[in-house]
Amino acid sequence: MTAMQWFFSFLKKYRFKLTAALLLVTVGSSLTIINPYISGIIVDDVIIGGNTGILLKLIIILILTTALRSLIKYIYLIMFETASQSMLYTMRDYVYRRFLEEDFAFYNKNRTGDLMSRQTGDMDAIRHFVAFVIYNIYENSLFLLFALLMIFTVDYRLALCMIAVMPLTILIARKQLISIKPAFQNIRQHFSSLNTFVQENVSGNRVVKAFAKEDYEIMKFNKENDDYRDAELHASAIWRKYVPVFEFLSSSLTFILYLVGGIMVINDTITMGKLVTVSGYLWMLNNPLRMAGWLANDYQRFVTSVEKIYTTIQSEPNIKAPHNPVVKNHLRGEIEFKHVNYRAEDDVILTDINFKVLPGQTVGIIGATGSGKSTLMNLLCRFYDVTNGEITVDGINVKELDLYHLRGNIGMAMQDVFLFSDTIEGNIAYGKPNCSFEEVVAAAKIANADEFIMNMPEGYDTIVGERGVGLSGGQKQRISLARALLKNPSMVILDDTTSAVDMETESHIQSELNALADRTVFIIAHRISSIINADLILVIDGGRIIESGNHVSLLKKKGYYYTVFSHQYGEFDQLNNKHKGGR
Repeated sequence: MTAMQWFFSFLKKYRFKLTAALLLVTVGSSLTIINPYISGIIVDDVIIGGNTGILLKLIIILILTTALRSLIKYIYLIMFETASQSMLYTMRDYVYRRFLEEDFAFYNKNRTGDLMSRQTGDMDAIRHFVAFVIYNIYENSLFLLFALLMIFTVDYRLALCMIAVMPLTILIARKQLISIKPAFQNIRQHFSSLNTFVQENVSGNRVVKAFAKEDYEIMKFNKENDDYRDAELHASAIWRKYVPVFEFLSSSLTFILYLVGGIMVINDTITMGKLVTVSGYLWMLNNPLRMAGWLANDYQRFVTSVEKIYTTIQSEPNIKAPHNPVVKNHLRGEIEFKHVNYRAEDDVILTDINFKVLPGQTVGIIGATGSGKSTLMNLLCRFYDVTNGEITVDGINVKELDLYHLRGNIGMAMQDVFLFSDTIEGNIAYGKPNCSFEEVVAAAKIANADEFIMNMPEGYDTIVGERGVGLSGGQKQRISLARALLKNPSMVILDDTTSAVDMETESHIQSELNALADRTVFIIAHRISSIINADLILVIDGGRIIESGNHVSLLKKKGYYYTVFSHQYGEFDQLNNKHKGGR
């Protein structure tokens, strides 16, 4: 399917309405031939011939024709506008759904500003084409056709003289279309880049202010803005070269008419009334010539926008739901990694990962930054797929499980906390929007968030800003944890979720989590205190599991885990003995 075929797949739903509207355009355009014809009769029969008896009748016809044409135009303009808005709604909804179906790799490759441009500027160019350009191209074509036919009925010699400019007009319009296409592609590229820059700077405004980089960002913005302006000016320079030519060709028709027609009237070859009639049709020839350049611009802008959107959405996601998925509403949480390898392009991220977790167990994962800890969980959630090996949940390969049921059984508090511009209650209830308020409070208490929420002016109805602006890092983490737990999932993933909270809060959260039965819990952490009581601790380094076991067995190995524990706790022997006594 080509980009234009994709576009017409949306347009065909409204083909009957558009066809009816084009029929009205045809009727309205055909009515335009009446007034010049009546004007000619008035000149020849009334003014020159003295037949004043028919004047009132002719004036009534002029008024009725004008009123009817105005009514018809109003109706078809409404039809084109409603069709364009309806089609745009359907198309925007489709594109947005496609965005949601895409995997992490898609968002890693595409900038946010580019995707925003597809849904805003490009969509508007398509709407403008359907609402305005389609009927203008058709209407002006009819004007040209009807005017030439009527002029031929008056005098074929005048018609031949006036038609002489048409081949040149077509040639120039074609040349403009070819020239303007790369310019509009350049405009869309710079518009997307400008969008991306603004979006990133608005989102990262705190970093900008923290480093006092306002002047630096303004300078960068000015460069993006200049590039966009230059792209627009480059495109305008192209159509500025052609539009005056169309204006000249349009004006030349007036010159031809009054030169040739005047001579013919003087020589009594045609009457004055016929010259007035042809003069009345002159605007129907001028208008298409004047509009040719502008319509060519709008058409090419539309084509570029369709191609941009289609190119963005035509890529298929790497992560796809299986054709015959295994549907399990509730998973027990028995997880096994079997010789799992993962490679991202040319980078080896994980190598030969093997471990098994029983339902209800807690797994701690520790390792240096970039060692592959979060990637393990991303593979479990099927945000990415393994390169080799397999991951099973309850003995079933995750690639065979229904994707949404798999993720529905996982509650994940991510390392990069994202909160929506909504109430605190709305953010916590995001994964289970139909839950009761009591369930929201219960989840908040487990995450040790209830106390600080109740101290806020509006409590759970407090609106938090985009990305949780207005909350501390620890508060955002606790809301994120409450959001993950509210789903009542069989598997919970905490990706460095307590890094921004104090030790007392962390201890409370760990106690609450330990009290939750029948949930398999993965805790990715840098602090030993977060995973010290885990049933299984995995030590990741360079994409490999270099150590595994519980806290006591890992200390006995005197390896990586022992070193990290010693660095974090200092008096190792004393604390270790205390830990043993507490178990």
